[in-house]
Amino acid sequence: MNKLLATLLAAFFATASFAASHVGAPMAGASAAVKAEAKADKKEVKAEAKAEKKDAKADAKAEKMQAKADKKAGKAAAEAKADKKIAAAEAKKDKAVAGASAKEAKAEAKADAKKEEAKK
Repeated sequence: MNKLLATLLAAFFATASFAASHVGAPMAGASAAVKAEAKADKKEVKAEAKAEKKDAKADAKAEKMQAKADKKAGKAAAEAKADKKIAAAEAKKDKAVAGASAKEAKAEAKADAKKEEAKK
């Protein structure tokens, strides 16, 4: 579900960026603003891609740990240990996703600031 939402969100931003880039021919003085905006958009896309990559990697690791836990389900002690590992993997995934989200938000804020600065 997260991957689907991330893909839809990325497609939305890509569509919005593409549509906004073809609105009209920029004036000579606005070329610096357009370049700054394009650079900010590029950084935003990179941050999103990095967040998606971290999320996918964390998901794969959690699934791997789940498969490993399922394999050892016959033993009670091994099951408890596997549950602990799964919880740790999920916590690590959540931490990675939160960190990636924070980085994405920071990059987005920075990109917005650059856009505003370029408009002045």
